[in-house]
Amino acid sequence: MSIKQRLSLLLATCGVGYIPVAPGTWGSALAVLGYLTYQQVIVLLDKSVWFPLTAVLLLGFCLVGISASRIAAETMGEKDPVNIVVDEVMGQWVTFAFVPFTSDWKILLAGFALFRLFDIWKPFPIDRAQDFDGGIGVCADDLIAGVYAGVTLSILTLIL
Repeated sequence: MSIKQRLSLLLATCGVGYIPVAPGTWGSALAVLGYLTYQQVIVLLDKSVWFPLTAVLLLGFCLVGISASRIAAETMGEKDPVNIVVDEVMGQWVTFAFVPFTSDWKILLAGFALFRLFDIWKPFPIDRAQDFDGGIGVCADDLIAGVYAGVTLSILTLIL
């Protein structure tokens, strides 16, 4: 196995993809911890750079994650291996991009639950996004689920 394949597997599985029970949920939980860590780092910076920095980092992570997912799926010999959880990390982070930074456990729990709901339920067009080939096919459904969850979370936080 090449170094590129090993690195892709490491990134695509995020260290939790091989947990035998609910690896996608573990990937989402890891994403929440990553979000909290990023939040602590970002508050040290000037508020004017929060949004552009977050947008660039999220876009960059998604592009790298899609590429790693493609290579990892090819290496594993499957279209969308259950062990690949970087797509859950991306989708979870997209969910939280719709609300201001928070460490309020109720909002974090709601965002986590909403993302898992949409990721598992897969309402239209999430279900169709899985039909794409390669890394896009692995990740698109989770990115769209993240948008659905983010919009729902945003509306709930405005109402409540």
